[in-house]
Amino acid sequence: MTARLSGSAYVIPRVLSPLGQQVLRTDIAGMPLEWIDYREAVRLYYMGQVAYTVGSILFRLYGGTNARTGQQSVVDVSSIVATVGHSSNPGTLRSDYVPPLNNETLFKRDSYLCMYCGLRFHTSLLSRDHVRPFCRGGADIWTNVVTACRRCNNAKAYRTPEEAGMQLLAVPFTPTYPEYIYLKGRRVLADQMQYLLAHFPRSSPLHMRLREWCH
Repeated sequence: MTARLSGSAYVIPRVLSPLGQQVLRTDIAGMPLEWIDYREAVRLYYMGQVAYTVGSILFRLYGGTNARTGQQSVVDVSSIVATVGHSSNPGTLRSDYVPPLNNETLFKRDSYLCMYCGLRFHTSLLSRDHVRPFCRGGADIWTNVVTACRRCNNAKAYRTPEEAGMQLLAVPFTPTYPEYIYLKGRRVLADQMQYLLAHFPRSSPLHMRLREWCH
């Protein structure tokens, strides 16, 4: 497989990680920005926009041979790359930033646990429950939605948890931008997870949920 950049071809004769493994991009201050693939990471290296790297090496890519030195160019792509230039981190630029809500990130926020029965389910058996139902004036926002198995969601129906006699196991919360970056990650490596955790608020429920999930 090759990644072409401005006429140069980089090939990967030795894959250190699956090609689908995401790289965490940060700004120069170290604040998480987004997930990128190895092609975009190589482009950043090639354009001289990588200020420094953190974590393990995921990919080693070989390019052309320098006519003067006779040496072949090599790019080692790390799991975390800090980049120069203007920061596009909305979590830093806007104090009122709220991440977009979707089921994929919601289920991951709640560790794929039903917030009523406490059991973990496959995503196909989970649903988005509005703690205060729409018909009762509830909104489709992070602080009013929790992950629920279909059975519990059907049992609760159009009632509040109190009316249905169902205990809500955790208070829903809005993720910060670093938390949202974690929630969007497809396969977060240990060093990337450690890095992101350092940017979570100390009071974040994700600290405990991740400890319980990993053990």
